[in-house]
Amino acid sequence: MQLSREIGFFHGNIFLLSIMIGSGIFVSLKGVLKYSSLNIPVSLSIWAACALLNMITALCHAELGTTFPRSGAPYYFLKRSLGSSVAFLSLWIKLFAFSLGIGALNLLISSYIIRPFYAGCPAPELPKKCLALTMLWSLGILNAQGMVTVAWFQTISTLVKMAVLCFISITGIAPLVTGKKENLARFENALDAEFPNASQVAEALLQGFFAYSGSSILINLAGRDKNPAKNIPKSLITTISGVTVIYLLVNISYLAVLTPKEIISSDSVAVTWMDKVFPSIQWIISLGISTSLFGNTCSILVISRIFYTASQERQLPLIYAMLSNHLCPAVAVIQIVLLSSFIIIPSGLINLIRYVGLMGWTISGLQMIDLLKLRYQDSNLHRPYK
Repeated sequence: MQLSREIGFFHGNIFLLSIMIGSGIFVSLKGVLKYSSLNIPVSLSIWAACALLNMITALCHAELGTTFPRSGAPYYFLKRSLGSSVAFLSLWIKLFAFSLGIGALNLLISSYIIRPFYAGCPAPELPKKCLALTMLWSLGILNAQGMVTVAWFQTISTLVKMAVLCFISITGIAPLVTGKKENLARFENALDAEFPNASQVAEALLQGFFAYSGSSILINLAGRDKNPAKNIPKSLITTISGVTVIYLLVNISYLAVLTPKEIISSDSVAVTWMDKVFPSIQWIISLGISTSLFGNTCSILVISRIFYTASQERQLPLIYAMLSNHLCPAVAVIQIVLLSSFIIIPSGLINLIRYVGLMGWTISGLQMIDLLKLRYQDSNLHRPYK
């Protein structure tokens, strides 16, 4: 049995939207603002800079996915160009990076679900982590049902997620447009705030880059795309541009209602924002965010396919290349769920985000070096997109 090409332009955009608009916009805002020294203009500039860096990186990766349209294309690309040792190193970096990201996502979802039960005080860690583990294993079972099931589940959850973010954006920005003094006053002295130093800017970039992470999903799933040469570049340009606009609008909406100190002291920024705007429907927004984030199953999908490719290349045991009746590498899915479970138990969100960002930059750096090397060594290689 082989993995078939089942992803078109629509589901490619859905996967990309779903994995990019994940836990980042709901938790990275605190980290970016904190390491920007609570400086609003610097914070918004960091978000824009991360978007630009992510677009450049994603378009470079698009060349990999269209030149080598197969599952786990970046891994295969590294092995072909820089050798087996570098590819093996990248495989283990990705294993831990994806596992950390999956753990952070499930911790965030559980904090949003539990938060309304502990109004006015922080939620205890034990029930939060137990709920996170329950959701993680549910996502593992869902992924084992195959690509088509995951694709339609992603479609529904992404529509819910977009509806929640549009509601937050419109509701928070409307008072600014109408000239409401209370909201406008929050931006009047923004330029007087303290400027961060170089190390703080670097930390803020790591936090912000986490919110845009996931753009490589289409490259990792290039072997499942019906027309990778056409769909991958087009999806990346349109989706990343749209996500950037949404992120900036949501940031402005938060800052129009909450002070920077209120944002960084909140466990769940969106719920705190809702307390100020519509306290009577706090449960609705909390449930909407939890539902939309729970549908973010793409990380498990991606890393299991990388395991599948590495197994075929004989860098992992052959059992990871075995497919279930749903054409899913089920053993790889179980491995990821187990590792993410061990990571959730002792960890906190901010540290998880820092580690994921650092690993993401490391992998991107390796792939940029690889891309330039292949341009030099194999300049005549057919590249549908360059």
